[in-house]
Amino acid sequence: MSEDLIIKHCSPTLAGIKTGSLFSCKCTSMQETLEAINKFNDILIPKGVKIQLLKFFGSRVLVYVYRPQKLEKDLSDKYTQTLLFGCGYRCAELNKCISRLKLRVNSYSEFPHEIGLFLGYPPEDVHGFIVNKGSGCKISGCWKVYGDEERALKMFKQFKKCSDIYYLKWLGGATISRLTVSSK
Repeated sequence: MSEDLIIKHCSPTLAGIKTGSLFSCKCTSMQETLEAINKFNDILIPKGVKIQLLKFFGSRVLVYVYRPQKLEKDLSDKYTQTLLFGCGYRCAELNKCISRLKLRVNSYSEFPHEIGLFLGYPPEDVHGFIVNKGSGCKISGCWKVYGDEERALKMFKQFKKCSDIYYLKWLGGATISRLTVSSK
């Protein structure tokens, strides 16, 4: 796992404009991957960002990068709590919710679509995706939109612009520490 991948896939989260990001990458050694996660967490946790391994599958890993404070706020929403309850979540504590997500990612053949709630997607869009099994969305971008198209299009544009700017800055020598906006 490299700084390059985190910048490419997680810039909006590092910038503080998105709750969480998810990416998969090659894993030649589980020990090296865990050491890299620990190294990045040493840099990012003081700034309010955390990296967690969600799943190891063959020669790849699924990595979750998120802002715990922002996620806690998102998960406190009543509509979100109802959706999570419907997916088997019986937890109020953030770490327990993430543990439940990790269990679902690792235990089920189908990807747990409530993961969108952990990435900061609007609950109505996550619900729409689950109910419609991914069909019939209004538009598709970073996620499939079933609710407010205008708001989603603004967010897609903002995320893309952030990712482009961050990657250019990283190519120019900015470090992940410098690019990560502190929430503390």
